[in-house]
Amino acid sequence: MEHNKYDIIGDIHGHADALIELLEKLGYSETETGYSHPERKVIFLGDFIDRGEHLAQHRKLLGVVMKMVKNGHAKAIMGNHEFNALAYHTEVNGEPLRPHTDKNTKQHRAFLNEYDNDPEAKAEVLDFFYTLPMWLDLGALRVVHACWHSELIEQLEHKINGARLTRELVVEASTKGTELYHAVETLLKGVEVSLPKGVTFLDKSGHPRTDVRVQWWNRAASKLGEIALPLGVDIGEAAAQPVRGNIPYYPEDSVPCFVGHYWLKGTPAPQAHNVACLDYSVAASEGDRQLVAYRFSGEKNLSKDNYVSVRPA
Repeated sequence: MEHNKYDIIGDIHGHADALIELLEKLGYSETETGYSHPERKVIFLGDFIDRGEHLAQHRKLLGVVMKMVKNGHAKAIMGNHEFNALAYHTEVNGEPLRPHTDKNTKQHRAFLNEYDNDPEAKAEVLDFFYTLPMWLDLGALRVVHACWHSELIEQLEHKINGARLTRELVVEASTKGTELYHAVETLLKGVEVSLPKGVTFLDKSGHPRTDVRVQWWNRAASKLGEIALPLGVDIGEAAAQPVRGNIPYYPEDSVPCFVGHYWLKGTPAPQAHNVACLDYSVAASEGDRQLVAYRFSGEKNLSKDNYVSVRPA
């Protein structure tokens, strides 16, 4: 029977000190083989890197994470920032798959600051990213970085060994128009709906967006404004539009699913009885920032009482 006592941890974005504080709060102790617990294991939801330029803790963080995964104290999946890093550092015909624009380089700056002058260490980390599956279905629970889309996952299971990307698959997944591009965008970044012509909003980095992500766990919503992400986003006249029918809602009778990615605020609580987002904006430059874990012990109905969090200094 699959072990099912897990502490699932959301997006960390280079905050090593906060992670260590959270692990110790959860009862993990540092050993020769990494942080471990006598009865429990960690599942990391990806987005270990980027942001947090002022910290210079990426090496420290990845040292903790990689050691725990290597020695069986943790499992981990890929986030969109790990995928972006693989594309940024992969060249095809002399050109990087992820263009080295000012925007992309700025987003990746915290990682580059610590690794660009050490190609051996950088290669080791990128090799680790290639070992990360895009999702895990562990029987009693599921994890994916942004969206559990059963149809896409079923398609990819026939194509991708162990849900892991190879260099060739990263090339394909970086090529707009391919099925793999669409699948990776959905699983690692979420489901998007196009806004009416002329309607835009600014994302957390100040970039204008013409598509809005939606809450694929919210079956009760009837209007786009009720399902749009981030919560409270102003999408103008589009808010009154009816929700379209192509959103891959998570079935109410499915096992609990944990995601990161969405930069939530406020008091951690489940999004549905069987869906929980654990990204509470630890890397935000201001406001209520938390690194959050959920203590899972096999329950079918998730509870706000099982959250544990720390606030970075």
